[in-house]
Amino acid sequence: MSPIERLDDVTMKEVHLTTPVAADDLARLELGDVVYLSGALYTAREGVYRKVVDEGADLPAAVRALTNVNFHCSPAAAVRPDGTYAVEAVTATASFRFGKSMTRWFERSGARVVVGKAGLTSLAYREWFVPFGAVYLTTIGYGMGAAYGQCIRRVLDVHWLAELGIAQALWVLEVERLGPFLVEGDGEGRSLFELANREINLRLEEVYAKLPPFAMARFGETITRTDEVV
Repeated sequence: MSPIERLDDVTMKEVHLTTPVAADDLARLELGDVVYLSGALYTAREGVYRKVVDEGADLPAAVRALTNVNFHCSPAAAVRPDGTYAVEAVTATASFRFGKSMTRWFERSGARVVVGKAGLTSLAYREWFVPFGAVYLTTIGYGMGAAYGQCIRRVLDVHWLAELGIAQALWVLEVERLGPFLVEGDGEGRSLFELANREINLRLEEVYAKLPPFAMARFGETITRTDEVV
């Protein structure tokens, strides 16, 4: 794997993965790669994590055998007249909220790819993801739920719907070229956002120095970084 020390080292090559994703394919992913997923994946967020991690419930064996991709998201689901389900959009949720559960989740679920919104720190990836050969993919921004939904071909199954409700249930989805996602946490535990933030921070003083004075300033606004209150 090529060294990545600066954003200029990120090549953002396009990668197509089929689930369950093989360990060799995961190992070849590099920070910033643009990823599309085909096959089966499942949604699992707070409700499912509480059942599996906190209460010790088993992830359905059929799900674990089918895929190793967990999407932290809520589906926009509807019931068709024939009683089958349609999921036409998936809205990602922030994955940092699951951090302390991840080690136990990987142990009990067999997941090796986690998809979600935003990301974690390199320390979190090294401690929670790297020991399991897992990677983290991030969505590319807000408002992508319907676009991602167009890649869903059908609902394969749903678990714990009556107990957890539509947003929290475990939905098993067949997808085709679902994406794009970015490799935010790679197999070495590096974080794309952390890398970007480090480079941005190096030039913040330069950015502030070039800001022109306000024509009209609201109370509390400043162009002096040391005076900012965040």
